[in-house]
Amino acid sequence: MIEKGKISAAQMAMMMYPTIIATAILLVPAITARHANQDMWLSPLWASLVGFLTVHIAVRLHQLYPQKTIIEYSGDILGKFLGKAVGLIFLLFYLHITGIIIREYGEFVVGNFLMHTPLVFVMGSMILVCSFAVRGGVEVVGRLAELSVPIVVMFILIIIILLIPDMEVRNMFPIMEKGIMPSLMGAMVPQGWFSEFLLIAFLLPYVADQNKGKKWGMISVVAVMLTLTLINIAILFVLGGITDHFAYPVASAVRYISIADFLEHLEAFLTALWVVGVFLKISVFYYALVLGTAQWLNLSDYRPIVFPMGFFMLLFAVWSAPNLMELTRFLGGSSLFYQFTIQTGLPLLLLFIAKWRKRTNNQKLTE
Repeated sequence: MIEKGKISAAQMAMMMYPTIIATAILLVPAITARHANQDMWLSPLWASLVGFLTVHIAVRLHQLYPQKTIIEYSGDILGKFLGKAVGLIFLLFYLHITGIIIREYGEFVVGNFLMHTPLVFVMGSMILVCSFAVRGGVEVVGRLAELSVPIVVMFILIIIILLIPDMEVRNMFPIMEKGIMPSLMGAMVPQGWFSEFLLIAFLLPYVADQNKGKKWGMISVVAVMLTLTLINIAILFVLGGITDHFAYPVASAVRYISIADFLEHLEAFLTALWVVGVFLKISVFYYALVLGTAQWLNLSDYRPIVFPMGFFMLLFAVWSAPNLMELTRFLGGSSLFYQFTIQTGLPLLLLFIAKWRKRTNNQKLTE
């Protein structure tokens, strides 16, 4: 075992919560509103079905191959050569996606706050901080999540409560004016985020209370779904039909908060909160990538490759898109099928082949 640390199933759920939510609350409401209009609050409900399916697949595969991550049991299921090829697909995918997450973080910070700071410096400093957490191992990331997630949830609820005076309930009507299709179209983008729950396939071998893995995985999906639904409702009530005109609707809505001309300009709070979430998100992806690469290369320790991998992540962050418009277009377009295919479709295929191989082996034994 490369990783000696252990986390609880609840810590795993807390690691997954910011991993999905951190970037989803930034860009997803605008992309969802473009398709679903006033039904945008329904979209996370449909999208969460992909989350439940992905958690189920990851848990089933883990039950067949306990103590192993998806990189290791791909070889057991498909044989050495094909298993290595599939492992490489996962690793390159996570390298690319981590680069995109870092780029989203960099674009947001530079575009809204540090206008004159080079993008590479903002992204590189975040990677450096995350690399120290990743070198500490799964226990360190788990404890960081356990400390920060309750604070993040509390702040999200406070922001939604403070927005109540600016809310217009009539923005929600008519519900399903054009049927169910707009809200389903709006769910296409968040389902890519929900498919990121496959990351638990890298964490399950290190969960101390194995029997609670599936329960906490599902609880995490429900928590993400409720958070995204609440945020979408709040944004819809505040911004209404112009939601899709904003690059970052949540940040725009928070600017409306003004209580007794005293409590204002809370976007700085929102950003601080969001940076914590993104730090955890990048750390979880980074950890999965480093651990998976070490297992793929049959190394005895993943720590020596943490910093070199950070450099590759920075390169991918720079290469991933020329600007924010292209990045948003990619996330709202082809990334849906890209993320779903690799994070839900491919593991589902692995599960079918694993089941089939188990069955044929059992038949040979009975004969």
